Amino acid sequence: MNGRDQVALVTGAASGIGRATTQELAVRGAHVVMIDINATTLGESAAALREQGLSVAAVPVDVSDRRAVDSAVGDVAGEHGRLDIVVNCAVNFLARGVDVTPDEWDRVLRVNVGGISNMVQAARPYLAAADGAAVVNTASISAHIAQPARWTYNTSKAAIVNLTRCMAMDLAPDGIRVNVVSPGWIWTPEVSKAAGGDRDRWEPVWGRYHLLRRLGEPHEVATAIAFLCSSDASFITGTELMVDGGYSAMGPEGLGDTSTFAGTETTGRSTT
Repeated sequence: MNGRDQVALVTGAASGIGRATTQELAVRGAHVVMIDINATTLGESAAALREQGLSVAAVPVDVSDRRAVDSAVGDVAGEHGRLDIVVNCAVNFLARGVDVTPDEWDRVLRVNVGGISNMVQAARPYLAAADGAAVVNTASISAHIAQPARWTYNTSKAAIVNLTRCMAMDLAPDGIRVNVVSPGWIWTPEVSKAAGGDRDRWEPVWGRYHLLRRLGEPHEVATAIAFLCSSDASFITGTELMVDGGYSAMGPEGLGDTSTFAGTETTGRSTT
């Protein structure tokens, strides 16, 4: 981080990558305001982090609600007199394919794409006044591949990648850097739910899709995000950082000889 007086906003902060990012930024000295639609889980997560001595606050907000976002961002910037960092981790995981309805499209795009736009538009005046301001969005390896019954999720993640590039161009004159991370399969609550909580069974299966032969941890994405927020990344903008254990580097033959790798099942779907 650039200093211990920085203020950061993290959306989707109640769990998974968002919570891990909150913790990482706070450990590095920032005051972090956690935003999430799930008020109960958000409050519990914030309390747990404060018990660690970290400077965090919790504000329940639906990022698809522009008025609520404007109000929350304005209150945070007004209270602290500054805003330096915005990290967008909020996500609607709804995955639908050929049977997708207009309402389902609307729900996914309003959160995954519109939510990022709302946050950045609301934060822009305050970020422009900061020294070394940064925005980091969260996409996915799913932005670059086809997966069955995933029209909604994968399309929204692909949109985030290009939205990031457009934001980086338009906000560069304000001195605001904008980048995006694309995680591979990370052991988040959503992935745990898809695995029925049985990590011992499913990690060897899904791990085979990564060169490192395992799933990632939320904190491994969080440290990459923290780097992009820091002065160490001062000449990096409009860039997608793959935090995917080598998923995107792998060819169709996969890992090749897997006889020495635990697990032989090959089914299962990503919820990255």
